[in-house]
Amino acid sequence: MIFSKGSRRKASGSFSSLQQWLLFLVGAVGVFLLFPTRVRADAAAFDLPGPRIEVKVTRSGKTLPISQLPNLQAGDRIWLHPVVPVGQSVHYLMVSAFLRGSTNPPPDQWFTRAETWNSKVMKEGIYVTVPDQAEQALVFLAPETGGDFATVRSAVRNKPGAFVRASQDLDQAALDRSRLDAYLAGIHEASDMDAKTLKDRSLLLARSLKIKIDNDCFDKPVQEQATCLTQKTDQLVLDDGHSQSMVDALTSGPASDLVGNLSNAKLAGGGEYSPYVGAVVDLAKMMASFHNPQYQYIPALGLPKTDELDLKLNNVPSFHKPMSVLVVALPAVEAAQLPPLRPVEPKRVSCLQQSSLVLPVDGAPLVFSTQYAHDVVLHVENKAGLAIDLPVKADPGRGGFVVDTKPLHAEKVMGEVPGTIRGQWGFDSFTGPAFQLQFSRPVKWTLASADSTALIVGRDDSIHLQSDEAPCVEQVTIKDGKGKQLKATWKLMETDEVEISVPLKGETSGPVLLLVSQSGQSKPDEVPLQAYSEAAHLDHFALNAGDRQGTLTGTRLDEVAGLKLDKVEFSPAGLTRTDGKDQLRLAAAATSTAATYFETGESLVAHVTLKDGRVLDLDTTIDAPRPRVTLLSKSIQAGSTPSPIRLGNQDDLPQDGQMSFFLKAEIPATFPRDEKIEVATDDGATAATFSLANGTLFLEDPQTVLVTLQPLKNFGPSVFGQLRYRAVSGTGEYGDWQPLVKLVRIPTLKEVRCPDSADKPCTLMGQDLFLLDSVASDSQFLHSVPVPSSYVDSGLSVPRPNGTLLYIKLRDDPSIVNKAALPVMPEP
Repeated sequence: MIFSKGSRRKASGSFSSLQQWLLFLVGAVGVFLLFPTRVRADAAAFDLPGPRIEVKVTRSGKTLPISQLPNLQAGDRIWLHPVVPVGQSVHYLMVSAFLRGSTNPPPDQWFTRAETWNSKVMKEGIYVTVPDQAEQALVFLAPETGGDFATVRSAVRNKPGAFVRASQDLDQAALDRSRLDAYLAGIHEASDMDAKTLKDRSLLLARSLKIKIDNDCFDKPVQEQATCLTQKTDQLVLDDGHSQSMVDALTSGPASDLVGNLSNAKLAGGGEYSPYVGAVVDLAKMMASFHNPQYQYIPALGLPKTDELDLKLNNVPSFHKPMSVLVVALPAVEAAQLPPLRPVEPKRVSCLQQSSLVLPVDGAPLVFSTQYAHDVVLHVENKAGLAIDLPVKADPGRGGFVVDTKPLHAEKVMGEVPGTIRGQWGFDSFTGPAFQLQFSRPVKWTLASADSTALIVGRDDSIHLQSDEAPCVEQVTIKDGKGKQLKATWKLMETDEVEISVPLKGETSGPVLLLVSQSGQSKPDEVPLQAYSEAAHLDHFALNAGDRQGTLTGTRLDEVAGLKLDKVEFSPAGLTRTDGKDQLRLAAAATSTAATYFETGESLVAHVTLKDGRVLDLDTTIDAPRPRVTLLSKSIQAGSTPSPIRLGNQDDLPQDGQMSFFLKAEIPATFPRDEKIEVATDDGATAATFSLANGTLFLEDPQTVLVTLQPLKNFGPSVFGQLRYRAVSGTGEYGDWQPLVKLVRIPTLKEVRCPDSADKPCTLMGQDLFLLDSVASDSQFLHSVPVPSSYVDSGLSVPRPNGTLLYIKLRDDPSIVNKAALPVMPEP
């Protein structure tokens, strides 16, 4: 059987969706203990503890532990030291082997044997050197028998492709296992934090380790979020695009026959899992084609911890013939695949003296989940060539490299400087992304020109301070003229600008001192400002002829106490702020003559009185009247489906019914052909527009128009409650809203079933009974039953009706008593 070369270890260490299934099946012991998953008993996970092997590699005189080694190269000197427990009853023969692809059997000299029970091996271990042209490295642990070394060597040489595949799959599985373990550990660490911190930490973990998380978990109660985020481990690890798809490797060439056979086997779950799962569920099955009466081969997942490989098994090893040979993968023999790190925010400027400086990066999950990247620093160099290296640590929970700024010296860095991530990837050096960094210093802040008079007492305002040191702002405090400290909030808007919210409610005008504290500076920068008591500025007073209410536009209109126009006095009725301008509604008393006093085009002077007694004058012109119509009559028709319910309020409109109503034009005196009628719910969420142009209005005469409202057609099935109407002119002027009708939904009532015993309740049968508020046998509701909200049954226990008559209240209008005449049937 020939296997394709498949994917090799990459710096990102990512998996395809198939590899995610593999990770699910070989998941960490902790994952399976903490988060039980429905897995068939014969689809065993790598959760059995196996032996340990100490591994170190020397290259060019430098030695690294296995945990810092992403790849091997020809000429590397590997130290292998089996950790044999005291009293080990079975002697294991350790065989190291190098392979050179699936179609080229390795020579005999590429195999090295070591007796682990030998005192010298137990004390000193053995050394092997990676030969030229080698591509994979394996270690076998075989129980001692006669001819054991020759048997293992023969098996590998006869079918090298199977062992190439085993090396690659185990290698990749260990990489993604490290990402999943790092994610689960991070979630566990954050599980006791508050909901916002847990969410922020989870999103950063997912970005750093390229993990897919379920955002719906954040909608659950906080105590359930951590558990939700660690479920479905088979779907968490994503392919980040730097590793060859395992699906392609499995489904290309003769290996696809193996996939086809295993996907339908009981071992693969019989369709319960992905069709490719069978090919990787039990790697030993793939090796079974060449086992002999003496040996069978089972894979061992090597999890590096400092200088040890901690082996995990998914099959119980056998010490009876055929005895189990453990197959352990070492890193692939290949050129180093350096981590493709990239900054998350390329234009961001970070403050070097920030107490917990984090440089956000992504693109290489293995930087966060393994120790392959080591001796990593932030190299900072100023324009004069003075440089310093600051230690950094990759922290997936914080989304990047955490910088240790303790070695920082002010004399070497000043102002804005570049910084570059540098480090070692195994034996190879690498250069990561560059960052723009700022070193804080005392500075004179500049107030944005538009904010020179922005601080107005009596309300909260915002100002903008500008300086190159903005990224280093750590705290902003404010003191008034009496030294009283005010609580302020701030945020970085641009790399050179900070926005500060200044609370001035209840304060008096006068000098204000801003204290801007920077990271690394012992004294804050002082920014003297002035708070003003701004008088109202009047722009325009809009009043339509015939109205009792107008709108005053300007600034600082909260100081306005009232307005007088000729002999009519207006009082404040609501202040809003739009596009930097105040808008104050001013209303005349209901008993005033304002509605008939002013004429279109009339020019007057409005006298605006402020709360401090000052009076400001404003030229005002009366605008044309807004459209107005009045309701003449209305007629409500029931729906097409007969209902036994007789509504007790003539202003209730069944949702499936129809309403026709006549409106008479008042302003103007005749109904313009471009005028429209708008009907909407009280909250304005749903509206329908009727016009002559679209055929939904019908003129009876020049002053009177007929409107036909069909709620289901005009609004849909989920609209209910009070409806209102208004006229809209062709130029977009809106008339006042006026009440029209209440829209109610009607349940379907079929019959009442009563038992023979008169003292027992009956059952009301129907559909949508949740639309009922309550049901009674009398109009005073002395004998009634309430209907629970969200009631879904088709039968409701009710009092025995008075003959065939029940009294009901609808949920959409519970103040009205309605009658329902229903057939009364004996209870079956």
